[in-house]
Amino acid sequence: MSKKVKNRGWSVTFSGTGINLALGILYTWSIFKGAIRQSIEAGGTGAFNWDLASLNDPYAICCLVFAFVMILAGKCQDRFGPRITAFIGGILVGLGFIWISQTTSYVAWILGFGVLAGAGIGFGYSAATPPALKWFPPAKTGLIAGLVVAGFGLASVYIAPLSQYLLKIWGLQSAMLFFGVAFVIVVCVLAMFLINPPAGYVPKVGAKVSKSSPSLTAQGDATASVMMKTRAFYTIWFIYFIGAGAGLMVISSVAGMAKKSMGEMAFLAVAILAIGNAAGRIIAGVISDKIGRRATLIIMLTFQAILMLIAIPVVGAEQSPALLLVLLATFIGFNYGTNLSLFPSLTKDNWGLKNFGVNYGIVFTAWGVGGFVMGRLSQMLFAKYGNYTSSFLTACALLIVGAILTLTLKTPQTKTVRRKKKVA
Repeated sequence: MSKKVKNRGWSVTFSGTGINLALGILYTWSIFKGAIRQSIEAGGTGAFNWDLASLNDPYAICCLVFAFVMILAGKCQDRFGPRITAFIGGILVGLGFIWISQTTSYVAWILGFGVLAGAGIGFGYSAATPPALKWFPPAKTGLIAGLVVAGFGLASVYIAPLSQYLLKIWGLQSAMLFFGVAFVIVVCVLAMFLINPPAGYVPKVGAKVSKSSPSLTAQGDATASVMMKTRAFYTIWFIYFIGAGAGLMVISSVAGMAKKSMGEMAFLAVAILAIGNAAGRIIAGVISDKIGRRATLIIMLTFQAILMLIAIPVVGAEQSPALLLVLLATFIGFNYGTNLSLFPSLTKDNWGLKNFGVNYGIVFTAWGVGGFVMGRLSQMLFAKYGNYTSSFLTACALLIVGAILTLTLKTPQTKTVRRKKKVA
């Protein structure tokens, strides 16, 4: 009977990528933040009236809510399937953006962008990867995870220039309304294409790969409680906190960093960073299928630490060359993006696919806490010192700690899976 099952793996994969292409508006926050800052400085009737030190708060809260809602969304995905979960996500994100389109209130933006949109992103994001992974063999785990989450990183390529255009002709509020309506339509339609394979479905192994590849390991299906009793979980969580926090710190402020050198074209730095972000997810996924998750993660964390040191003179200069700034943003985005394919793959390698939704949801809280802590810390340090030097030095030190901790991770024990010959 399994011969008659049509493999919908690629349609599910690219539907998940499409959903993430919409939800990745989170990475365009630095453009919205710039518009809010201008409104505060201009003042007048209807202007935003926020404390400058709190400009990153909606973004930081969104990251935090997104991450912790992933646990609930993961349970929903595991129990009710990806379609319902993604549909809920589309509705919540749309409602959040429609709400903030009607107000300049700090509290309303915290609740609308931070809580509602953050929860919606969590539901949509959690539903995109698990069904895609179930249609493919373990040897393609890194590649498929990378392709699905690449949409989230790539979103700013089109959202950044579109946002800049809408801000000019409509203003911030109308732009938020446009995105709110668009998200409801796009995410809810694509949710209909997310489907799990039928019970008992076994994907074809396909091309031969090295037996040393960790992607060939078939792990047991651990529950969340079992996972959280292992030392590997806490090590992986903290490394994720570091890798994600360092990248999100830069992403949340990249438009402001580029403003001095690029002026009104600063949105290009956001868009080009997004290309690096998406490429990092795919390339790291492919590389980790070949050389292992641990080796790939060590390389990326070390590279990112070096980039943080390079960023200090580049960003701090009175007039940095635009090309140099764009290249720096691209590579930082690339290294950050690797986290978003390596950690779901690590979760699947260590604790299986049966409870992947809730297990990765718990691991993913590291991303939210990292984004919240580093995003808030970066804005506070900038408000105090007027530069990003302290932020980059802190991130560099943490990334080195993360690389050292990665050395302690052990490759999951392999289990040989033999496919039974089918009788014609």
